[in-house]
Amino acid sequence: MTRSILITGSSSGIGLAAARALHTRGWRVFATVRKPEDRLRLEEEGLESGILDMADTQSIEAGLADVLERTGGTLDALFNNAGFGLPGLVEDLPTDALRETFETNVFGLHHLTRAVIPTMRAQGHGRIVQHSSGFGRHVMQWRGAYNASKHALEGLTDTLRLEMRGSGIHISTLNTGPVTSKFRLNSIGPFERWIDWENSVDPDRYRRGLLKHLYEDRGPAPFQREPDAVVRRLIHAIEAPNPRPRYHITPAVHIAEALRRLFPQRVVDAIAARL
Repeated sequence: MTRSILITGSSSGIGLAAARALHTRGWRVFATVRKPEDRLRLEEEGLESGILDMADTQSIEAGLADVLERTGGTLDALFNNAGFGLPGLVEDLPTDALRETFETNVFGLHHLTRAVIPTMRAQGHGRIVQHSSGFGRHVMQWRGAYNASKHALEGLTDTLRLEMRGSGIHISTLNTGPVTSKFRLNSIGPFERWIDWENSVDPDRYRRGLLKHLYEDRGPAPFQREPDAVVRRLIHAIEAPNPRPRYHITPAVHIAEALRRLFPQRVVDAIAARL
């Protein structure tokens, strides 16, 4: 019997790579996106697609209803991949900007996750894979909104994993480091909309640091990997008889985990402050 998976944030990067790879492996993939033009592009490629905006509760419910109608009411896996970053210093981050970040990265993801659980309970099995980040366990400067949203996701997911024991529903978290994607480019819009950096207490700090990183293509980040590195772990999480609770992906995440174990927080902070 063909297995089905709903993937959010499938217009590019990891979501698109996952949709293509799983389609090739025989999965029935529902690659959801926010924009109709992206849906058309994916359908022209031969993928099943749909509209699902993680910041819009009605869109989440309509998108899931569309998928369940097409499958006859079943769903084997959910890959919560959609999310975005809003760079800027925490003291320059408006509360409404933080709220907007959480709407997609946490609240929308939570709403969709809860919505699929009854279907998975009824069928007696399911896989839910949450795309977190290395920043769900560690932090770096400029990423306060993103760090906070991923830390919140970690807490929700870890709790859900415990509560789903014995249900037949397996919960896994992907902690990824730098991966080739449009993440940097997609961060420019939120930054320009929310961060008044020129009136910051230290605008030169932005000029010396964030602006160069944000607006200049400076090539691959250290230890950067292609989306396939993430897709391989996703495949294990949804196909293995005993999936791991957590997958650390890319050397950067493994290094951060090692630093956390080996050194006191003061030392880790000093290292992070230099990056």
